[in-house]
Amino acid sequence: MYEGAIQDLIDELGRLPGVGPKSAQRIAFHILSADPADVNRLATALRRVKELVRFCTTCFNVAESEQCRICRDPRRTNEVVCVVEEPKDVAVIERTGEFRGRYHVLGGAINPLEGIGPDNLRIRELMARLGTGEVRELILATDPNTEGEATATYLALMVKPMGIAVTRLASGLPVGGDLEYADEITLGRAFEGRRAV
Repeated sequence: MYEGAIQDLIDELGRLPGVGPKSAQRIAFHILSADPADVNRLATALRRVKELVRFCTTCFNVAESEQCRICRDPRRTNEVVCVVEEPKDVAVIERTGEFRGRYHVLGGAINPLEGIGPDNLRIRELMARLGTGEVRELILATDPNTEGEATATYLALMVKPMGIAVTRLASGLPVGGDLEYADEITLGRAFEGRRAV
């Protein structure tokens, strides 16, 4: 549609997840009209993230050194490990302030339709961590969708013989939600996960 550098920028922005053609065009024209100092800061941030950020050698969260800040924190317990699919899931759980254990980032979920099996995830590394005997509980915090459930079920089957307690995050009704708007699966899970008050 456009030519040269602006079309190249639109094309590259359009390759980002969640950015469609119209959004890519809007972002490109915003960058075009932005102050050069702002654009340089963005370009520097993009370069720095590729140069400095890597994956933690212990849990595979994002880090700027060999280990992430959570794995370096001596105040956290090694007895509980929370398994998540992606580093962004660590940030979500950390915002709650409720979890004081360690994490393990799988790097995705089992998805046979996309050719992602257990060997494509960091399950071997998880099993090696669990084999040390230090972990007492494994919390499965994969997404509550088909792929996340398949991954959680697979991990539970692998870990149960080790004598480690395996738990799954509860799912059900959101706070402030109305029963009439809940789908059957969500409502069913809410019944399964009910607790005494």
